[in-house]
Amino acid sequence: MADETNSPTVWDELTSPLNLVLIGVIVYLIYKIIKSNFESEANVPPPPPPLPKLRKDLTVAELKKYDGTQPDGRVLLAVNGIIFDVTRGKRFYGPGGPYSAFAGKDATRGLATGQVAASENDEYDDVSDLGSDEIASAKEWEEQFREKYDIVGRLLKLGETPKNYSDDESEDKKSQ
Repeated sequence: MADETNSPTVWDELTSPLNLVLIGVIVYLIYKIIKSNFESEANVPPPPPPLPKLRKDLTVAELKKYDGTQPDGRVLLAVNGIIFDVTRGKRFYGPGGPYSAFAGKDATRGLATGQVAASENDEYDDVSDLGSDEIASAKEWEEQFREKYDIVGRLLKLGETPKNYSDDESEDKKSQ
């Protein structure tokens, strides 16, 4: 006959010091998970209302104002003469973002060359000195921006007149 008095019971196993510590850790982690789920639902502020669509051509000087530091937080940048509203990507292009140097500026040269540096150029940059690979890179960036962001208008050269966009004009990202 086997010795049944010396075999540990389930209660003995559960109440061993190591298992009591592990059970305590598990209960604590479950508590933290449940508590964080309730807190995150209660503390999430509603998203800010979307900004009205902006449709206008801008000069380099006018574009500068849209670097994300104004009260509305709008961020615009230009690629190949086309201005995009990148406010949705503010964590990248807005203040403190990795590409904030492009906010409110013509980003064509920087994107084409891969140099993310703040340019203090206050004049239209025709980028005619870029090589074919850099021009192709800028075109790829433009296509990505067209797919992801709204087009605001054109970046105006000195002496160009802005186009008047009507309110009922449909936004056609692919035709510009």
